[in-house]
Amino acid sequence: MVVKRALVESRPWLLLSLVAAISYYFVSDAPIPGLYLMLWKGLGVGFLAIFASVRHHSLDGWLIAGVMALGAIGDMLIEIDLIYGAIAFLLGHIVAIALYARHRRPTVTISQRAFAILLVPAVVLIAWALPIDRSGATGIAVYTLFLSVMAAMAWTSDFPRYRVGTGALMFVASDLLIFARFGPLEGSVLPEWLIWPLYYFGQFLICTGVIQTLRHKDPRVPT
Repeated sequence: MVVKRALVESRPWLLLSLVAAISYYFVSDAPIPGLYLMLWKGLGVGFLAIFASVRHHSLDGWLIAGVMALGAIGDMLIEIDLIYGAIAFLLGHIVAIALYARHRRPTVTISQRAFAILLVPAVVLIAWALPIDRSGATGIAVYTLFLSVMAAMAWTSDFPRYRVGTGALMFVASDLLIFARFGPLEGSVLPEWLIWPLYYFGQFLICTGVIQTLRHKDPRVPT
């Protein structure tokens, strides 16, 4: 009975998250007042934060909920100023790094370790090189350092690589597309089509993958 009640209490948050995120994708260019559209955008990952917080009552559960909450805040703040949003996301990456550091994979293959090590400088260098206006390149590189370390830590953590690791890489790809809009993809529709799906479903995979693993290790069901 306790398990059944927990499922009823938590699963709707995933459905609400999917509905909010998918619907936002189709209304993002609609003539909706900015404040409402900004709040709508934040609901997708915001509901993931609620899902995580009710699904696993532990420090790790709160950490992944915090990652999602900071992501939702970043989603909204980025509509006001790119730097404000970047700060929220950067804080989220720091929390995620702390979470993944608590869950290191006991054995990492040479290829997996090499990929994680090379990922960081490769992503930072690509992001730094993308903008035409070089005045913001250093700031982008600093932010991307935390982003890439987060992804590398996710890839080598004991969370499922095909969900959490892949989700983190999707997050990286989404942010690189954002930076590409300031350079080679300026005026292209490709970023507009791909940024939100890559970002949101990346977050979705991260959140659900972490929570599923935590529940397998320690099924702390709300009472």
